[in-house]
Amino acid sequence: MDACTTEAQPAPLDHAAIRTIIVGVMLAMLLAALDQTIIGTALPTIGAEFGDLENLSWIVTAYLLTGTAVTPMVGKLADIHGPRPVLNGCIALFLVGSIACALAPSMLWLIGGRAVQGLGGGGLIALAQTIIGLLVPPRERGRYQVYFAAVFITSSIAGPILGGFFAQHLHWSLIFWINVPLGIAAAAMSDRTLRRLPAHHHPRRLDVIGALLMCAATVALLLALSWGGTRFAWTSPQILGLAAISAVIWLGFAVRVATALEPLLPIAVLSNQVVRTGVPSAAFAMGTMVGLSIQMPLYLEGVVRLSASQSGLALIPLMAGVVVGATGASQVMSRVTHYKRLPVLGLVGGILALLVLAYEPVNPPLWLYLVAMGVTGIGLGTVLPVSTVAIQNAVPLPQMGTATGLANFFRSLGSAILTAGFGAVVISMSGLEGSGSMETLLGGGQAGSEALALAFRWVFLMAAAALTLSLIAMIAMQERPLRGHASPAAALPE
Repeated sequence: MDACTTEAQPAPLDHAAIRTIIVGVMLAMLLAALDQTIIGTALPTIGAEFGDLENLSWIVTAYLLTGTAVTPMVGKLADIHGPRPVLNGCIALFLVGSIACALAPSMLWLIGGRAVQGLGGGGLIALAQTIIGLLVPPRERGRYQVYFAAVFITSSIAGPILGGFFAQHLHWSLIFWINVPLGIAAAAMSDRTLRRLPAHHHPRRLDVIGALLMCAATVALLLALSWGGTRFAWTSPQILGLAAISAVIWLGFAVRVATALEPLLPIAVLSNQVVRTGVPSAAFAMGTMVGLSIQMPLYLEGVVRLSASQSGLALIPLMAGVVVGATGASQVMSRVTHYKRLPVLGLVGGILALLVLAYEPVNPPLWLYLVAMGVTGIGLGTVLPVSTVAIQNAVPLPQMGTATGLANFFRSLGSAILTAGFGAVVISMSGLEGSGSMETLLGGGQAGSEALALAFRWVFLMAAAALTLSLIAMIAMQERPLRGHASPAAALPE
């Protein structure tokens, strides 16, 4: 074991000290978790106010894009400087972006504000997971999941309800103003509690060129997905050109990873078998969850004919199911040897539930939709903690931040791609472009409603296909014994 790894071993902290640190981190994590759930139910209202349905998905995509690009760098910065100053910087960026969004006079301004917000929000959840990985050994991590379950239960239930209520009865800008007092409180409390965290500083270099290449490749890909079938035909020179540009830049990024002294995504981490399989499993699951949570309010308001507030309530089974599945998997994982079995069963259930919705999307009974979304949410939730703990368990402690950042990078990338893909399908197959079609849809137009329902059949099928890929990767992931003590893992670059 090298000197750097030896220095990285944390000084022992008792349960009370760990709990104090976790409570401080929870407030920061609540910012990002609430922002993922509160925006969805307000999107149809925002699109109608700005008269722009075509670019509506970019409110989410811009956040996911910048959050995706910054996540690996945040993980590496936490390895270099420790998590406390990095967390404070992320909160500050998040608040600046939130204020810009709340004051947005146009769709373009709002999208730009969301991009700034994503720079901060992208690192909050990754940093929280890194801090837990530093403090608590994998086998004991389940006892602390109740705190994080409380965060996600709060955001999963309160987010859709608040978003729908603000959009319908007050003003959608309040979904961003609410971040300001939460962010100030999170910064004050997390800064104080994180001073108790043992120092974990490791000499690293930032791969800025790699980050720029990755961001450019992702932008080109998302533009192709968002504009295909709407602004341009899928086979047009513009879309094919964007796809080709993305492929070339991704190739350049791969060359950079292979040749840089300290690449943004280290080969030692990428070559780990658990990382290679756990990361895509989580990416497809998270992408499906985010994509559905963003698109379902449009389905509920345009097809099922619910109000914005009612659609927020109807999202609860999906989001609460994720929390139930994640909490259950966390508790079971620390007590059993074959911890993959629960997410495998959960994914199978989610796939079947989505296929049921795809069979009859035009006029499904509300109870069937609620049950199917609940089953899907539980299945998605089982994947996330199992993949995260397995990945952290498989890497040495000095690579904890980098590995966690890598996992969250691909989760964000999967979320951005699937959200853009779902949105492209909805827009292109329903024919709902521009403000007039949005007003017709929300006003009760039957033709638009039926076209939208048929478009969502393909959304449900795409989601089922994504969960199938997640299932394949989860089955392939090795079940390595979880460490039951705080010593770093041996490097296992298989």
